[in-house]
Amino acid sequence: MNAVFYLSAVVAVVATLMVITRLNAVHALLYLIVSLLSVAVIFFVLGAPFVAALEVIVYAGAIMVLFVFVIMMLNLGPQTVERERSWLLPSMWIGPTILTLILAGELIYCVLQDRTHGLMGTSVVGPKQVGITLFGPYLLGVELASMLLLAGLVGAYHLGRRDPEEKQDKGGNG
Repeated sequence: MNAVFYLSAVVAVVATLMVITRLNAVHALLYLIVSLLSVAVIFFVLGAPFVAALEVIVYAGAIMVLFVFVIMMLNLGPQTVERERSWLLPSMWIGPTILTLILAGELIYCVLQDRTHGLMGTSVVGPKQVGITLFGPYLLGVELASMLLLAGLVGAYHLGRRDPEEKQDKGGNG
């Protein structure tokens, strides 16, 4: 199982380097998703299937949805259609496809193994144990993180909202 761990780690590092070095946001996003999936495989191998599932659902899934929303909100018009087609050339999919196939092979191998213990010889950590740990000795850290997220949410609201004066000015000039 050490080979699966190290291979996943190499895929994560390579994919992350590709995220940093890509000039195109779509290409970087594809490599970022591969990187997040490889981290999920690492968590699975270390005996934390719950955390691996959260990694896939929350991070990889949420990033894709947010990226789609950003593209939809930008709505740059018909002039960008040709540029987007050039971004999605088949040759662009070679790197992420190879790395994803490596991860898929590792995951199939891991699922077919005996699951009585963690794949690296550790015990499997369930959702109840994660909750008890987060709200036990790490309660202060969880609360600080929640306050930080709340501050970010309030800041994003204030940055994105329109003032009532702006609405009246636009309505009166039209």
